[in-house]
Amino acid sequence: MEFAHVSVLLKETIEQLNIRPDGIYVDGTLGGGGHAFEVCKRLSDRGRFIGIDQDADAIVAAGERLKEFGDRVTIVRSNYCNMRQELQKLGIDRVDGILLDLGVSSYQLDTAARGFTYREDAPLDMRMDQRRKQTARDIVNGYSEAELYRVIRDYGEDKFAKNIARHIVSAREKKPIETTGELSEIIKGAIPARVRMNGGHPAKKTFQAIRIELNGELEVLKESLDDMIDLLNPGGRICVITFHSLEDRIVKTIFKTNENPCTCPSNFPVCVCGNKPRGRLAVKKPIVPDEEELKENKRSKSSKLRVFERI
Repeated sequence: MEFAHVSVLLKETIEQLNIRPDGIYVDGTLGGGGHAFEVCKRLSDRGRFIGIDQDADAIVAAGERLKEFGDRVTIVRSNYCNMRQELQKLGIDRVDGILLDLGVSSYQLDTAARGFTYREDAPLDMRMDQRRKQTARDIVNGYSEAELYRVIRDYGEDKFAKNIARHIVSAREKKPIETTGELSEIIKGAIPARVRMNGGHPAKKTFQAIRIELNGELEVLKESLDDMIDLLNPGGRICVITFHSLEDRIVKTIFKTNENPCTCPSNFPVCVCGNKPRGRLAVKKPIVPDEEELKENKRSKSSKLRVFERI
């Protein structure tokens, strides 16, 4: 299956990156290379592009898509939390722009065998990096009821989290839960019929929660953003596209703290903590898709782009 993925907020992201033809740019979530292609098109022979992804299928697809740009492009299989180390290996200590698109790719969602989708029956996997041992199956069958409740409540923000966790534990006592279809049916049974009529797919939030937990998505984001801001040259920008409120909150908070890191009480006449701003929000409010994009790509619906510029 072709690694198909429609890049969300493409025009806006490229605009906000302020690409300099001879600059160095990093995409920490390379995917199929949609954003990457537009960045590379704008680089001169002296420009450099580094694409990072932990998914082997993405590496192959992006390599194919970007091969016309030759030596300008370097592709690395890794997690973006290792960006500094990966750049150091390439002899790079500062860059002009960084991009993160935190959505699961359409390819991952539509390839049933990857176990991300609740719409088809497949083994419970959900690993972004298939070199990892632990899968979604291990979480579903191995976590205690209290742990499952915490994951579904915190990462899925599902008000039926307690009931879903109870149903999962009760079902797996009879036999291990092996597939996305089985899990989907169990979740359905835990949500009242009247709610199922009106909400989206009943399993959506729980699947999101398990995926986030398995891949450590929020921790990785939290622990990486300050370091990425640190990697930017003055005037360099970091663009982050999020797809749900938990990610967006982390990005918003970290960007704000970097813009205004002062920890002095508000009644102090002058700052004495010595914390200096590291940059500014390049756009005050997050950028969201326009009507046309929403019509063309329904998966763009919850996306938000936030941009920070280093000083």
